[in-house]
Amino acid sequence: MIQHPGTAPRGPLSPWAALAPALAVCLAAPAFFVLESAWLGSALSAVGLALAWILESRARRAVAASGADRGPSLLRDLALISLGLLIVSVIPLAAELDDAAMLRFTLALGGAVAVPYLVSRFAFRDRAIAFPWRAGGRWHPAQWVWLVAVIVLGWLILPYYFITSGVYRNWPVVDSPDLIARLFVGVGAVGIWDELFFICTVFALLRRHFPAWAANLLQTIVFVSFLWELGYREWGPVLTIPFALLQGVIFLRTRSLGYVVTVHLLFDAVVFAVLVHAHNPGMWGGLFLVG
Repeated sequence: MIQHPGTAPRGPLSPWAALAPALAVCLAAPAFFVLESAWLGSALSAVGLALAWILESRARRAVAASGADRGPSLLRDLALISLGLLIVSVIPLAAELDDAAMLRFTLALGGAVAVPYLVSRFAFRDRAIAFPWRAGGRWHPAQWVWLVAVIVLGWLILPYYFITSGVYRNWPVVDSPDLIARLFVGVGAVGIWDELFFICTVFALLRRHFPAWAANLLQTIVFVSFLWELGYREWGPVLTIPFALLQGVIFLRTRSLGYVVTVHLLFDAVVFAVLVHAHNPGMWGGLFLVG
């Protein structure tokens, strides 16, 4: 059964009981991507899954005795999240633009979305993960206004962040048409993947067991940790935390993957332009306020 993004949790555990195992699994993300510790990330995932198994086994016995609906499995859903994180963690996430690096990213990031989806759909026989491209219908005027606001806010904030902090150096120098084209494709592809994994996979799975606000906070831990290793360092979390939270809220309200992807791609279009500008000052003329 597809879980509507706005519906209440249905699992056998209360949100408070489910919090410890879910938090352990989500904290594996900063272990993998911020501390870059594979053993700690794996250990946190294992602890979270073990806790989920113990707590859920007890809860399901009580539910079975009462004859009530058992609901979705926390253990299964956390296992899907852990599987995706493990697949991503097998490659370094430093931004590189050579053929081998782009192939690694394609296989690892693609696998982190495809494998949990296939396991959920065909092994677990449910539809916990879905990609509702236009489930929310036509976009409202406020949604169009927000798209314009995203571009303006990106134009105002991103050049200052990337250039004054020096984090643009976390991305390779792009000083040829081929490298600029590769950067454009890479930034856009990773932006789309972010929504497929963090929103449609991690957030959707957590939403089956937690209120929207709690699921959103948990997915933000995973989202921001990935962006940190990707290159959004220094004071980057000041930007990436609100962005991750907003994307979760927007998805809940619009129910549209297409819309959250559009928001992300517009933001990333500014990121791309800023990175090119930072490595090639003056290339865009006076487009940005920070040189």
